[in-house]
Amino acid sequence: MPRGEVNGAAHPGKVLTLDTMNPNVKRVEYAVRGPIVQRALQIEKELKEGVKKPFTEVIKANIGDAHAMGQKPITFLRQVLALCCYPELLKDDRFPEDAKKRAERILHACGGQSIGAYSASQGIECIRQDVARYIERRDGGIASSPDDIYLSTGASDAIVTMLKLLVCGEGHGRTGVMISIPQYPLYSAALAELGAVQINYYLDEEKAWGLNSAELKRALTAARQHCNPRALCIINPGNPTGQVQSRQCIEDVIRFAKEESLFLMADEVYQDNVYADGCAFHSFKKVLFEMGPEYSSTVELASFHSTSKCYMGECGFRGGYMEVINLDAEVKAQLTKLVSVRLCPPVSGQALLDVVVNHPQPDEPSYAEFMKERTAVLADLAEKAKLTEQTFNKVPGICCNPVQGAMYTFPRITLPQKAIDQAKERGQQPDMLYCMKLLEETGICLVPGSGFGQRDGTYHFRMTILPPTDKLKVVLQKIGEFHQRFTLEYS
Repeated sequence: MPRGEVNGAAHPGKVLTLDTMNPNVKRVEYAVRGPIVQRALQIEKELKEGVKKPFTEVIKANIGDAHAMGQKPITFLRQVLALCCYPELLKDDRFPEDAKKRAERILHACGGQSIGAYSASQGIECIRQDVARYIERRDGGIASSPDDIYLSTGASDAIVTMLKLLVCGEGHGRTGVMISIPQYPLYSAALAELGAVQINYYLDEEKAWGLNSAELKRALTAARQHCNPRALCIINPGNPTGQVQSRQCIEDVIRFAKEESLFLMADEVYQDNVYADGCAFHSFKKVLFEMGPEYSSTVELASFHSTSKCYMGECGFRGGYMEVINLDAEVKAQLTKLVSVRLCPPVSGQALLDVVVNHPQPDEPSYAEFMKERTAVLADLAEKAKLTEQTFNKVPGICCNPVQGAMYTFPRITLPQKAIDQAKERGQQPDMLYCMKLLEETGICLVPGSGFGQRDGTYHFRMTILPPTDKLKVVLQKIGEFHQRFTLEYS
């Protein structure tokens, strides 16, 4: 039999190659876990193997992973999860009654009273009821229906699912989706994978990363020349920029969406992470309904929340939810069909979400400890937000906006022309050169601003404020010293 022939069929090589794979997947980039992080993992291996470096550990300040950075889990959340995972513990007197009560309620809603069973695709009904009640309390009594709640594998999964429903058309009719620049790379990655058109609107760095309608209009008008803009994504509080949108700004965005017939996607996963004086979180849903029926009965909105951020930081459980408002009934049926293909979100993540939206109340035994732990985490983050801004602004060549909310800072760095030229010669972004050199010299892993998008001619990096305060002080000091060395070396 000739070589490469089996049963008469020619097999010249691999079926799946770079040339024959889905071209959209090749266009996907995800800076938060990109080349810098791959190198950081290599360096960690080298350190374990005894390779000498000018540092003893790699500090991954590239990703908002609270527990990996040393944040302690909230006791009550883990107690309920432990009881759900191992119901034998319900006989144990060391667990408080309010934790047992919640675990029993969740287990009774599970098939075979086990969180190892599949749930309904939209999520366990009693948990969706609790989410709806939580939203009503948060928004001052505005009604929320469990039928509009979809539990999800973190917020990311729900965001991608909504984008899948929105993307259609070919050529000039292809769906365009408006995303903020700087943006969280989930959005650009998902749009690349789906073959949608990314429409960039720029946040105003000079005005603490503010958003204005004129910029939205500029971006939309330009995009209409080559695609069909259908959706507008907002991240509030902001990632990577840490700004908190004012109520006025949210009203302006809602008016813009109505006037331009855009579907609104509100990523609100940092809603408890608000630190700056004079800033407050306003949910898009609450503002929408307070603007009256002209808006609340017409503007289509999907809003997202997660157990991964805020005071919980429970990234690994992959719990989250989406609430949809004014979604066409037939489309809603298609959404339910689409989520059913994935069977269901992790039931442990659903259970954790339930405890977040149904936490201890003042008359329950766990309330005092829960509130003490929650308050301590958020107060600590507020202190670190201020410390980060103040420290960076003392370094010549680094300019840092106030970290009003979320878990990150996105400082602007001034780079010498020689460094910019050298990076371009290497086919590299200048802030990638900077971050890679920082990693090699200090062991600190940051993400270059180019991975999030930035105005031409400006350079940034994103850093999480999550490390413990003593470690954060060292990180900030080392970055400041590195920046001065780098500037000297390339000047």
